[in-house]
Amino acid sequence: MKSLLYKSLVFSIIVTVFSSCADDNHRNYQYFPDMYRPVPYEAYGEYDVFAKDQEAQLPVEGTIPRGWMPYEYENTPEGRELAKSNLKNPLPYTEKNLTKGKELYTLYCAVCHGDKGDGKGKLVEREKILGVPAYDDMGRGITEGSAYHAMYYGLNNMGSYAVQTSIKERWQIDHYVMSLKDKLEGNPERPFETPTETQEISENLNPAEPSETPSHDQTVNGDNHNSSEE
Repeated sequence: MKSLLYKSLVFSIIVTVFSSCADDNHRNYQYFPDMYRPVPYEAYGEYDVFAKDQEAQLPVEGTIPRGWMPYEYENTPEGRELAKSNLKNPLPYTEKNLTKGKELYTLYCAVCHGDKGDGKGKLVEREKILGVPAYDDMGRGITEGSAYHAMYYGLNNMGSYAVQTSIKERWQIDHYVMSLKDKLEGNPERPFETPTETQEISENLNPAEPSETPSHDQTVNGDNHNSSEE
């Protein structure tokens, strides 16, 4: 009898403990609640642990965001001319890179520049945008460097695509842009290259650190923002 009473008492205690932790209107009890509830700083909040009590701080001068590489050519007419003359596509010209470049070009560029690179995209046909040049326009003299520079910074009515695309993607688009230019000019199709092992595994398509403004004698494999010349 005592054994049954003891078991009933233990059972009642267990049921009470578990039922007390369940409440549809309140959270269950938490051990060490500081491990469950972090105390983040609110964006733009005022906290005395920060300089001037402001949570939003400027990056330390000279620091570079993770995953971002500096682009050495400035967004100036002089910088554009330097890129046009000196900047070369560091990606090997392979079928894979060209196919990916076509895919990205169709997504970002064809609506203005046209599927053939003739400046007759849908927005141009609908007269939403005017004055988009063809890639074989003699007055532009588009090169690998100038096309990439335009993608990085933007040019005229064209905005920058540095946010929408990665360095590698912009260079893939660059390859496709130049292939369209060759077709418009009636040039023979460029043969595909066999990439070296270094080219296949390297994602660092820009110099590790910004250097002085490149001279006309320098050839720089860099990264850019937008291209109105695509």
